[in-house]
Amino acid sequence: MGIEHVNGKKKGKVMLYALSTCGWCAKTKELLRELGIEFDYAYVDLLEGNEQDTAMDNVERFNPAGSFPTLVIDDRKGIVGFKEQEIREVFR
Repeated sequence: MGIEHVNGKKKGKVMLYALSTCGWCAKTKELLRELGIEFDYAYVDLLEGNEQDTAMDNVERFNPAGSFPTLVIDDRKGIVGFKEQEIREVFR
């Protein structure tokens, strides 16, 4: 899958599903960088075929609406949308 990695402090497995054209996705990615968190991200709109299907299946496990950004932490918790305060609290 077209996953990019950003180095930082290890705070569990952090995966951001985003769209390349989404301003809120960019803000979420920038916040994670500002917090110095290690994370992976994928621009779902740039994936093709099975990769995109797999990414959407993962998104919809935590966000049935399939909207972006969707941040998944340790395959257990999902944060949908740019929720700055909630994201800051999770990684405190």
